[in-house]
Amino acid sequence: MERVEDARELVFGYVDALSAVDEAMRAAIPSLERLADVLDLVRSRRIISRFGQAGTYSYTVHGAGCRFVSDDGTEVDVDFAPDGSEIFDLWRLRRYGLSLPEPLDVTDQILRTAVLSLEPLLNEVRPGWFSVAS
Repeated sequence: MERVEDARELVFGYVDALSAVDEAMRAAIPSLERLADVLDLVRSRRIISRFGQAGTYSYTVHGAGCRFVSDDGTEVDVDFAPDGSEIFDLWRLRRYGLSLPEPLDVTDQILRTAVLSLEPLLNEVRPGWFSVAS
């Protein structure tokens, strides 16, 4: 059971880190209304580069999302749903855990148990993909 509690703390840490990323991006790009807008700024308007720096985070826009790496190496990778909401899967949570200054490696099964135990705080938006409830 301790591993599930560790995984729950990992999920809370990821959600907090995602919030910090959002704050850093908004401070660096005042016109950003929501984090998902970074895709539009790169793709259609070409206002920012696919790679850059925002506060203590470097970012790389990819596919349907963006990967952020803090100056301590912690990685927060997030995708965006068509409505602009931030979504993540177990792979992204594991990558986050492994990138922490004190890495935490938990299995997908334990992560899934932890994530499902956090409903209704988290929503499963499609099989294996989650978002923070608003």
